[in-house]
Amino acid sequence: MSDTSNLPLDGIRVLDFTQAEQGPIGTLQLADFGADVIKVERPGVGDLSRHTVGGTSLEATNNPTYVAMNRNKRSMEVDTKSEAGKQIIYGLVKEMDVVVNNFRPGVMDKMGFSYEKLKAINPRIIYAAATGYGPVGPYAERPGQDMVAQAMSGVMAVTADPSIPSSIYPTALCDYTGGMHLCQGIMAALIGRDKTGAGRKVEVSLYDSMIAMQTQEAAYWNKYQKVLNWAAMPLAGHFEAKDGPIVVIGAFMPNPLKAMCAAFEIDDLTIPYPDMASQIENKAVIQDTLRKEVAKYTRDDCLARLEGQDVLCSPVRKLSEALEDPQTAINNMLLEMDHPVLGKLTVVSCPVHISDAPVTVRIMPPLLGEHTEEILREFGLAGDDGKSAG
Repeated sequence: MSDTSNLPLDGIRVLDFTQAEQGPIGTLQLADFGADVIKVERPGVGDLSRHTVGGTSLEATNNPTYVAMNRNKRSMEVDTKSEAGKQIIYGLVKEMDVVVNNFRPGVMDKMGFSYEKLKAINPRIIYAAATGYGPVGPYAERPGQDMVAQAMSGVMAVTADPSIPSSIYPTALCDYTGGMHLCQGIMAALIGRDKTGAGRKVEVSLYDSMIAMQTQEAAYWNKYQKVLNWAAMPLAGHFEAKDGPIVVIGAFMPNPLKAMCAAFEIDDLTIPYPDMASQIENKAVIQDTLRKEVAKYTRDDCLARLEGQDVLCSPVRKLSEALEDPQTAINNMLLEMDHPVLGKLTVVSCPVHISDAPVTVRIMPPLLGEHTEEILREFGLAGDDGKSAG
């Protein structure tokens, strides 16, 4: 294995039962920070993300979606239904710092891997569980899924256009956020263990992660029974320039509408609409006037005018444009790899940059069961590989 001595989680061992997105995103961060993450995968099947991309089934057990979330991890196949497989897991738990799963509540218990069972084997174990809705409550037994969590949490109902009842965020917003919270909770528990010597249970859910994402909005609603919608601000929205759209926010300044009028050298609309309340009430009229002005100029012209007045703005870009931006490269946000199945591939790196500990591809996203024998030998568990059908 590559040297991880300079990485902050060097020496931390993680037994990773997670699959799909929320869990693997969390353990990817642990792996990037130097932890030895061992994926426990079902023989012949493996992580669900090996077989699906955007809901499309794939025959191969490697695809860009799986590869993007599983670098710097090792994979072992274990039939956890068999007695031999269970004994392998118990043997590994003795040497682990963290066990993490994203099954529904109770699944790990049925498998024989409850928190109580594993804590008895290793009192220092950090036992992390990522679920859809949490371990108890009316929704606890429901499967978790990103778009469902968007809908249940209220996030989907907040749209810029009041005529649209809901809007699906097209990337895995809940999974990414839940995965980050999972990593955060595990690292906090590890720091706590340094003080107490005892392990702890960490629980996160997609639902809670989305509720927490609306901290300001919830406080505003609870106080005033009104929806706090940043997209409802008088300038917030898409404006079509000659050669493409821009987005204008107009926040964090005393009078953004006045500044935007100055940027396009038009009559000051704050005279008929002097305060935020009147501007929000007349947003359609204000934006209709502004859209006509924006349409006269190229995107670059518009941005230069707005930036000259310190109005927050940006071109509306495709992901491909963002990936090609020099800022992305300067921030070291892309990693290149030569995968044994997919060939040359560029993936997104970790957004957390720690001095003297750069994120690299130390281990290629593993083939299914690629490290089974290696791990069994390393932990003195060689013999029955626990892969027999059970």
